[in-house]
Amino acid sequence: MELLKLDNLSVSFYTPRGEVEAVRDVNLTLNKGEILAIVGESGCGKTVMSKSVLKLLPKSAKIKQGKIIVDGEDITNYSEKQMRNIRGSLISMVFQDSMTTLNPTIPIGKQIMESILKHNKISKSEAKERALEMLNLVGIDDAVHRFDLQPHYFSGGMRQRGALAIALASNPKILFADECTTALDVTVQAKIIDLLLEIRDKMGIGIVFVSHDLGVVARIADRVAIMYAGKIVEIGTAEEIFYDCRHPYTWGLLSALPSMAKKGEMLKSIPGMPPSMINLPEGDAFAIRNEYAMAVDYKIMPPMFKITETHSAATWLLDKRAPQIDKPSIIYGGNKDGESYNNRSERTGTEVSY
Repeated sequence: MELLKLDNLSVSFYTPRGEVEAVRDVNLTLNKGEILAIVGESGCGKTVMSKSVLKLLPKSAKIKQGKIIVDGEDITNYSEKQMRNIRGSLISMVFQDSMTTLNPTIPIGKQIMESILKHNKISKSEAKERALEMLNLVGIDDAVHRFDLQPHYFSGGMRQRGALAIALASNPKILFADECTTALDVTVQAKIIDLLLEIRDKMGIGIVFVSHDLGVVARIADRVAIMYAGKIVEIGTAEEIFYDCRHPYTWGLLSALPSMAKKGEMLKSIPGMPPSMINLPEGDAFAIRNEYAMAVDYKIMPPMFKITETHSAATWLLDKRAPQIDKPSIIYGGNKDGESYNNRSERTGTEVSY
């Protein structure tokens, strides 16, 4: 069942310096019970895309084109009043820093109750009982005692659990988790990931997991979308992205994982910096950082080439006329002889002249 569909979505910020094209022609779907990870460097548009669904963008931002369809309803032009009715009840979001989400002066239990009472016509006693259930659901022990504690009494991991309890209090169908594990240490991070998986299984909720950490994504995601300069440049199942990725940017991200480094060698990195979103270059925005770039990359933006029914990538290397190259050996297990870029699936991309 399709819970979320972004159809050719573009979002821009209008500033004194010019138009910032933060999200460009994004097409995505999210199904019930699915965890879709959005991955990319800081500033690539992950958070803006997520906030655009909940209409949490500043006044300087505008949806230029496209549609946002949530649970079969087109909410693209919903007013703020209409959005207040579906935030929390249909779509929720957990942010990176729980202390900016939680009110430091109000007990955590009452904050959960507030979310419940906003969207449900029930008594305060019923709302409190529901809030205690949510505290138990997210793994906060001794919920009765901790119900009346302010956020500063909790550790970072427990605060994030509290923020998650608020987000889930009214049984939303879609949860956006925006870098919700980034500020946590590795042990607590693993517990939050396990908790999200458990909640997905219990509630059947669809989760959009926004992150720049591919190691974490490998543990949690069913599908992965790679984002660069406001565009989705590759999307597929987690297995396809981690074991058969086709875009040079995805190669770079995987090669930069610390787990890929060999003892005594420097960590790999992607050279250069992402482009300015005000003055985007002609053609492929990644071309200037792409060691495999061809002349066409500097002139024409590549379309999404279909590799399998679930896997697509926007790179001219998938065009039938492109030269065959070898993937970096680090991507597929270190076979030094390399593997032909296009020897595992048929390319069915759009033909262009160049």
